[in-house]
Amino acid sequence: MRSLSKSFALLLALVTTFAFSAAVTAQSPTEPGGRVVLVLPFDNHSGNPSLNWIGDSFPDTFNKRLNSAGFLTISHDDRAFAYDHLGLPVDFRPTRATTIRIAQQLDANFVIIGSFNVVNNRISIQTKVLSIDGLRLSPPIEDSAELMRLFDAENAVAWKVAGVLDPHFSVSEQTFLAAPGAVPLPAFEDYIRGINAATDVERLKRLKDAVTLAPDYAAALLALGKAQYAERDFEAADATLAKVPKTDRLALESNFYLGLARFNSAHYAGAQQAFEFVAGRLPLPEVVNNDGVALSRQGKDAVAQFRRASAADPSDEDYHYNLAIALFRRGDRAGATAEVELALKLKPTDNEAVELRSQLKRTAPGTHLDESANSGFSPLERIRRNYSETGFRQVEFQLDQMRAARMEMLPPEQRAVEYTQLGREYLSEGLLPEAETQFQFALAASPNSADAHAGMAQLREASGDAAKARDEAKTSLIMKPNTAALLVLARLDLAAKQLAASAEDVSRALKIEPTNADAIALRLVLQQRGQVVR
Repeated sequence: MRSLSKSFALLLALVTTFAFSAAVTAQSPTEPGGRVVLVLPFDNHSGNPSLNWIGDSFPDTFNKRLNSAGFLTISHDDRAFAYDHLGLPVDFRPTRATTIRIAQQLDANFVIIGSFNVVNNRISIQTKVLSIDGLRLSPPIEDSAELMRLFDAENAVAWKVAGVLDPHFSVSEQTFLAAPGAVPLPAFEDYIRGINAATDVERLKRLKDAVTLAPDYAAALLALGKAQYAERDFEAADATLAKVPKTDRLALESNFYLGLARFNSAHYAGAQQAFEFVAGRLPLPEVVNNDGVALSRQGKDAVAQFRRASAADPSDEDYHYNLAIALFRRGDRAGATAEVELALKLKPTDNEAVELRSQLKRTAPGTHLDESANSGFSPLERIRRNYSETGFRQVEFQLDQMRAARMEMLPPEQRAVEYTQLGREYLSEGLLPEAETQFQFALAASPNSADAHAGMAQLREASGDAAKARDEAKTSLIMKPNTAALLVLARLDLAAKQLAASAEDVSRALKIEPTNADAIALRLVLQQRGQVVR
């Protein structure tokens, strides 16, 4: 797959030898085998070409849901790259043999193919899973719903597909259906038509319409911001991309392009802020490099950033060139010369590096780079303008696998604690399938973990399954009195208009944790309804 080597190189730089050894020797609880999945657009059997966009929507929805189930899906851009590499038009509907060629081009282990029909405003969906490794096709997987419930239908099929891909997959269907991301169907249509548009004009129009209909639609904001950036409307791109919440999983890509938009507008401090946000979460060399370039444009020393980038990817001449300039500015002529020589070994035809080497040879040791107008020599560090979504997700995926492998080496009780904490973090971000997976791992490690059962109660409550949420909370309280489980019961009792029971739950919670903000807020609500909370 594209960018795999650079991403994996950085991965090795990010983790210790011990962590890497654990990853290759221990079996991750989410990894029974190859987990790279390619979802192709579904065929439209309705006879209505105006509904072709629905077929194009399946990869978008399935990719989100399968990613949350622990699979590495192939992006729209990489699928387009494979089509182009094979000389296929973007709207090509491949045969079985061509599908296998596309999958092999992208290193996919599985391909999801399917079709849909719409009759009387009701959509019926059929899909199959093609195993590339085993060259086997699964039996049909089917579902149907009212067309206005397209999200529910796609999520339901995605849940069934996840079970076929991994027989051990156990996240509930209710959790999948409750996962966030649904927007008004017209906004979703404009978004899908926008990202698949044949012209830039159509793309911008559709994406603007999607954002108008759903102003908080993160995927549409990102796509629109990228389109505006491609059109060199940097001010508009800045305004659009800044609206993607930092807590959204698309925040990494959006902030990368936000940094580029600000950089091109000479807003270097803002660019640095955006790049630092990405580097703090996933410090790939191109991001660390860009952080350094934004720093240098402000007249600040960026040697540390360029060292990190070149150490993570020593095969990239630009990182050595940038480091050479930064060292030259410091007055480190020897260090700068060594770096520019490395750059020229990688690319002997780099004229700017040749000129930099010449300047270094003419400069006395300890002399700083002279960038005055009279010098006639003012080299600029090189910024990276291409974001590799696949590369970023590959590293995230590999790090998740390494973390899981490390946890498998911990004592069961400690493993349960760490999985529970991860589950709560995912839950706080609204990532329900990911949260359920972590709570299940915690309970597999320690079935009597009160905290894991309380976390699962919170998860069931968030997904709308009140009965199971109540059962999990009661199970947790049998093992240990705790605030989290009591507050789940309190909210459920309040929703069921059992005010006295809710007040008792809150009273017990406050005895355990008198300063708990959620318990205090619930006490106020109950007091306003005439209940006494001790």
